[in-house]
Amino acid sequence: MALPRGYAQYNNSKIMTAAPAELTLMLYDGAIKFCNIAIAAIEQHDIEKSHINIIKVEKIIDYLQSTLDMKYPVAEHFENMYNYFQRRLIEANLNKDAEILEEVCTHLRSVRDTWKEVMRVNKEKV
Repeated sequence: MALPRGYAQYNNSKIMTAAPAELTLMLYDGAIKFCNIAIAAIEQHDIEKSHINIIKVEKIIDYLQSTLDMKYPVAEHFENMYNYFQRRLIEANLNKDAEILEEVCTHLRSVRDTWKEVMRVNKEKV
């Protein structure tokens, strides 16, 4: 049983030592992962599993939204995007609609990929 505990410690260490930009990337990756799990659960008619994972995506989006610094004009764009994601996630959860989740997941991948590119470009400048 040492392996699972060691893995958990490694993950905790990874999170505790990550830069804010890396943490944001991890959150996007987590949202995508849970969205994919929810899609698979809907396809398998596992209502509870889909619900649990959609809620996880909603909580990540809530957190990302709560960290926005509204003194920057781009924050309003992100706030609108996150609000849209939340509305679509609620609709997907109510109707157990995998298509809506696919749409949200596609948007999340796009935002994540853009975020990775911004991180790369900023790293090159340093």
